[in-house]
Amino acid sequence: MLFSPRDEEDIIEAIRQAEAMSTGEIRVHLDQNLTGDALATAQSLFTKLGMEKTKDKNGVLFYVSENKKKIAVIGDVNIHKYVHQNFWDGLLKEITFSFKKDNYKEGLINAILKTGTKLKKFFPRDGKNIENELPNEISR
Repeated sequence: MLFSPRDEEDIIEAIRQAEAMSTGEIRVHLDQNLTGDALATAQSLFTKLGMEKTKDKNGVLFYVSENKKKIAVIGDVNIHKYVHQNFWDGLLKEITFSFKKDNYKEGLINAILKTGTKLKKFFPRDGKNIENELPNEISR
């Protein structure tokens, strides 16, 4: 297990903070039993978790394989219209660097908050009281 219960509470708080910046929806999924490819697994989970059903098609999933210490990030169709691959590549490099130093919580939280800041640019709240379309809890 990479994250303690306290770490998970901090991650959920980071999701809340990131989502408060934009209309985007962010989820984290922790997997103890990855046997295949992290990206393919994350793509499958994106649909299984209903993330493609957000009104603005601007959901982002952070998939973390705890047993393999791998991460994948999946965004919905409108995410990819505005946020270019170089942002995600840089984000993954930062997370990977943190994971290699056993800074799992910090790496993931920083990535979540950077994602919230990036989504704010393209999906601003504009003073709207936006309904939370997806749960902030970590899925497994």
